[in-house]
Amino acid sequence: MTDLLDPAHLPERFADVATLEDFMTTPSAALVAVLRALDGDIAILGVGGKMGPTLARLTRRAAPDKRIIAVARFSETGLKERLAAAGIECVAADLADRAALARLPEAKNIVYMAGRKFGSAGAEHLTWAMNALVPALVAERYRGSRIVAFSSGCVYPYVPVISQGATEAMPATPPPGEYAWSVVARERMFEHFSKAHGTPGRLIRLNYAIDMRYGVLHDVARRVFTGKPIGLATGHVNVIWQGDANAQVLRALRHCTAPTTPLNVSGPETVSIRALATAFGTRFGKSPILEGTEEPSCWLINTREAARLFGYPLVPLGHMIEWTADWVASGRLSWDKETHYDVRSGEF
Repeated sequence: MTDLLDPAHLPERFADVATLEDFMTTPSAALVAVLRALDGDIAILGVGGKMGPTLARLTRRAAPDKRIIAVARFSETGLKERLAAAGIECVAADLADRAALARLPEAKNIVYMAGRKFGSAGAEHLTWAMNALVPALVAERYRGSRIVAFSSGCVYPYVPVISQGATEAMPATPPPGEYAWSVVARERMFEHFSKAHGTPGRLIRLNYAIDMRYGVLHDVARRVFTGKPIGLATGHVNVIWQGDANAQVLRALRHCTAPTTPLNVSGPETVSIRALATAFGTRFGKSPILEGTEEPSCWLINTREAARLFGYPLVPLGHMIEWTADWVASGRLSWDKETHYDVRSGEF
């Protein structure tokens, strides 16, 4: 099969959002083969977030003969229409509504993306409801399906920077903060119903997907470009191109386990924030304003198992840096939604 993505000929830059999203939603030959061999339709629950729309379009392009169902409240103006135009079946529903959940179409394969992070401080009850109650409802409703559910690397404790990151074998004992514990609760609900019903699944512990319009690289680049200070306490991160993250999530449907088990998804590097700021400063002709010093531990994950299953991500870190520098310097679209990667208190 001829690969639709050629890693030897990645684009030099993205002229606009349309070009960016076309590249991000172009499937690899490996993904096409996996979804072709996968039995049943695919439903994406909680499609309205930052990653959901591109994951849905990637799924549609990789599996043209399957029914692709996208579920969300669709509060963003125009999103439902854009996805429908791409050939995706859109169903408006509140996943916290048991009756609405019961009416959703059957699907053999579920990608669960719903969750709540920002705004948790001061509304912890809602965060727990979204991150613990709703997964329980979904896991019960789709107990006869495969369920690949988004989680987060924040379920791990901080680990030493020199450790190469937490592996899936490390117990989920996150640093302080109700958000992180609510994500542990999300995992526990999927684990419970997976064991109760034999539901195969995976829990995707993702660290920082990169899009030109948001993400850790976008945050650091904008701060350097606009002369804002960059704190170094959280001095190291893991990142992965969003297209690669979406592809690995979809390919995980062929690597589900019963009971469900975690899978770390990110890039292979432990990325230095200081080095990123310096790299962007060089490209912008600006001196980054760096504050503080690096703590010896951070939220970091080890992606050795994902690399064994899927190979290394298509897009290397160097390309992401070059693309982000060009995007920010050209004044292209930003979602103005910081990742808050540097927050160590656990309050979001």
